[in-house]
Amino acid sequence: MDLGLIGKKAIVCASSQGLGLACAKSLAREGCEVFINGRDSEKLKNAVNLIQKEIGKNVHPVVANINTEQGRQLLINTCPEADILINNNAGPSPGKLEDWDRKSWDEAIEANMLAPIFLIQALIPGMRSRKFGRIVNITSAMVKSPSPTMGLSTACRAALTALSKSVQREAVIDNVTINNLLPERFNTDRQRFMVDRMVKLRGITKEEAINEIVQTIAAGRMGDPLEFGDTCAFICSNQASFMSGQNIQLDGGSYRGLI
Repeated sequence: MDLGLIGKKAIVCASSQGLGLACAKSLAREGCEVFINGRDSEKLKNAVNLIQKEIGKNVHPVVANINTEQGRQLLINTCPEADILINNNAGPSPGKLEDWDRKSWDEAIEANMLAPIFLIQALIPGMRSRKFGRIVNITSAMVKSPSPTMGLSTACRAALTALSKSVQREAVIDNVTINNLLPERFNTDRQRFMVDRMVKLRGITKEEAINEIVQTIAAGRMGDPLEFGDTCAFICSNQASFMSGQNIQLDGGSYRGLI
């Protein structure tokens, strides 16, 4: 299937590894001119080399901290006429309500709510004027099924979800869609961090921790980042122009609700 993405310009935030990198790969494979982002220049260099080796496409690395106004502006200046924006950022560490002080809230709000909102605000006018735009926010399955230990992340991402839902009502008139991808249990560094955390907190082996996690997934396995990236690419396609304001769960069928 031709997704109609050849020549489109795509910014993928936090894409030197994990789900961001998976999205960058899939978009590059579909013919996009991709701008990848991260704070670590060496990791970005490795990501560029990986995409070049696997897909044979050149991508543009942008070393920038999108949690800062300066970093966001650098990313925007590098690709001011982006057709696609993939909002992604590392989430805060798990914890409990009593663990989260004002500094923790400020950092989480900046990273998982304000940073993507300001990028949307900066890029959506151009998308609307060109009559094509795809914005995908990588949030979390916890937006729809909150966990006691993930409240800090969930609160910020839910706010982004609400803002995006309201903005897309007008943007979709100009063929600019905004959708959210809600991942859970993909085989990435983030999931490996969660495994290590279980090992430390509960004194179990890594194998036991992985097995315990897999047992919570209806599909009986962790997700492959490639599956996530290709779903993201489809949401950015011409074929998905009638889909906007949606929360799309990629969780191996684990969510128990209807809505």
